[in-house]
Amino acid sequence: MSEFMNQLSERGSGALGKKMGIEIIEASPQRLVATMPVEGNTQPLGLLHGGASVVLAESLGSIGTQLHAGPDRRIVGVDINATHHKSATKGIVTAVATAISLGKTVCTYEIIITNDENQRTCTARITCLILAQR
Repeated sequence: MSEFMNQLSERGSGALGKKMGIEIIEASPQRLVATMPVEGNTQPLGLLHGGASVVLAESLGSIGTQLHAGPDRRIVGVDINATHHKSATKGIVTAVATAISLGKTVCTYEIIITNDENQRTCTARITCLILAQR
């Protein structure tokens, strides 16, 4: 499993994650940590775009679920929600995803995103479905 974890972490969060500058710092089925720059991911008023926070959250939940499911299973996100608490205008945001439930077919994560001052900017929850073996 460790080779699979390395491959998945190297791929990171895919093409969109690369465009957004998402960097995976820690990855296991139980806990994931990643950073993302605010610059380049803002809305017209200069605030971190809420959609960028959701992409960050979904990336971590999807990676965690794939790590839990293993290399022979496909996973898809089926539900995500996010509450935006505070804006970020500079620096980086850090996301910590913690598994709520790691089941045979469904995984759920809570993702807490904070700014450079360790203030919570967003709380998200994602549920992913593990599909049948290929």
